[in-house]
Amino acid sequence: MTMSFFDQFASPSYLGIPLIAIAIALPWVLYPAPTSRWINNRLITMQGWFISRFTNQLMLPLNVGGHKWALLLASLMVFLITINMLGLLPYTFTPTTQLSLNMGFAVPLWLATVIIGMRNQPTVALGHLLPEGTPIPLIPVLIIIETISLFIRPLALGVRLTANLTAGHLLIQLIATAAFVLLPMMPTIAILTATILFLLTLLEVAVAMIQAYVFVLLLSLYLQENV
Repeated sequence: MTMSFFDQFASPSYLGIPLIAIAIALPWVLYPAPTSRWINNRLITMQGWFISRFTNQLMLPLNVGGHKWALLLASLMVFLITINMLGLLPYTFTPTTQLSLNMGFAVPLWLATVIIGMRNQPTVALGHLLPEGTPIPLIPVLIIIETISLFIRPLALGVRLTANLTAGHLLIQLIATAAFVLLPMMPTIAILTATILFLLTLLEVAVAMIQAYVFVLLLSLYLQENV
């Protein structure tokens, strides 16, 4: 049976039961739990330092009201990084290549920022739809454009994460297939292709971390507009 390059993005199932829930829940098992000791081991210390530095950087432009989101955004960041990194291992499934999952993260969080803005400062929140100093004839057009751009934000969040990870995985599979096919015919070219594959894998590790950071950073910027 011929396998398609896109078969790797199909949600795995066993006896008709989707296994995506296990793929989503598995990363939480890998995190080291804090202990009651005064001195922690190196892994927990490094984990705490990373989360603390990231949270401080993320909350820097926000006022005190936005600091309530620190735990949620830091947890989402660590969760997305772990899922993206585990998806680079062979014979694994990456849940964040599914647009439905990414939209499930993006839409509720974006909607929460909009609701907070409408509840706390409705005048300022609605003022974003109309830039100051706009000529009167352009007011209806600009309001429509800004409203559309506002509702496109969650779609852009989900599509950006899905597209970057999907493109990276497809490129890795294409180059790996080319190296495997060229090995018996042109070993030198195959070795060169394998070297490119190794460098691309390192790039994808960086992309996996950067895309998780960008996802959370944009959410914090949306929150900054509404608190």
